[in-house]
Amino acid sequence: MISFCTLAHAQVVAPADSLKADSLRILKHKQAIENTSYQYDVGDLARNLFHPGKGPDSLHKSSGITVVPNVAANPTIGAQLGIKAVAGRKLGDDPRTLMSVAATSASITTKGIIYFYVNHNVFTPGNKWNLQGNIVAAKTVSPDHGFGIGAGSNSGAPGDVVLANPTHKGYAIHSLYFNLREKVYKQVQDNLFLGAGMSFEVRRNIQTGDVAANNITPSGIYNTRFGFPQDHYSANGFLFNVQYTTRDNQNRAYKGIYFDAGIRANQTWIGSTKNALQFTTDLRKYISLSASSPETVLAFWNWGNYLISGAIPYLELPGTARDGQFKSGRGYTAQYFKGTQFNDTEAEFRFPILANKFISGVVFGSLQTANDLQGTKLFQTFQPGYGGGLRVLFNKATRTNLALDYAFGKFGNRGFFLNLNEAF
Repeated sequence: MISFCTLAHAQVVAPADSLKADSLRILKHKQAIENTSYQYDVGDLARNLFHPGKGPDSLHKSSGITVVPNVAANPTIGAQLGIKAVAGRKLGDDPRTLMSVAATSASITTKGIIYFYVNHNVFTPGNKWNLQGNIVAAKTVSPDHGFGIGAGSNSGAPGDVVLANPTHKGYAIHSLYFNLREKVYKQVQDNLFLGAGMSFEVRRNIQTGDVAANNITPSGIYNTRFGFPQDHYSANGFLFNVQYTTRDNQNRAYKGIYFDAGIRANQTWIGSTKNALQFTTDLRKYISLSASSPETVLAFWNWGNYLISGAIPYLELPGTARDGQFKSGRGYTAQYFKGTQFNDTEAEFRFPILANKFISGVVFGSLQTANDLQGTKLFQTFQPGYGGGLRVLFNKATRTNLALDYAFGKFGNRGFFLNLNEAF
């Protein structure tokens, strides 16, 4: 079984003491291993259905890979069919090593949308290095509801009104999208990492439904104002980050903290359409409320992205679901709110429903805030989202859950969200 603990290394003065210390360390590691024998997951369900006479699988035989269908339907994308998979494994024998995780998905919809991604978060033995990255290739449609936090007014210059979109009219922006990102972190002391990397976001064949009307759409106004082509762009930049983590599991933490702060510098000399400098923060805190049922957790998340200088392409502006996992702001479609300055705060209460942990529940809420170009400042206006959901334990060895959430927002927004693992 995978476990995480911190070892205290005492000075060794004699071979006998060294042997005793090693024995105690091994014993401590064994005692820290999470007991999942009482838990019931989808693997157990499949065994009971198809091999009813077979005894429970031993923990070391549990697979770290979970595969589920990727199905959805809504007016924007049509009907979607695809597959999702996540994997988790601890590399090496060092008990301090954090779990490495990876995920992939491929899907197609009846409206011709094609989406494929692979992402990873890998810790080498002893956590000496941490590699984070993703590859995305898509023929996609992005719903657009304007620039800002939904506080726009009908007064002011016509272009500002179109950009703020106070009526919340929806536009569909079609494009080909490619993203390649990789960051490499080096552990400089326990739990603390320094990292650097690069990210390339490329969009081609960008089209909206109102191109014939002289680009009188929020994206068209924005592109004209900040000097971006209407049909393509590249946002290529360098990444510099500091990370601190004490989470006990990367898929679903019961306790610990995660913090990452970074600078992104888009540069024209590596192919970016415009130069830009952004500051990002990601803070997560997990509090287990029960020693006998550690799955009972209060979880908090704050994610922010702030433009310091330059200009960002319209579809790369920070906003709803623009975090690294595209899961923030449940209750709204991706980028429903967006600005050059954006912050999202979320809280969840997670609790088991069945004693064997096969079914759990969650209630959650969020507050998003952003600036706009009509004078609204960051932290001046907040838009709420809230909801609840169920969790199905798919893989107890890696704590992988199937997450089924129903969330509500303002302006008539609501929706069903299906994911593997928690939103944060």
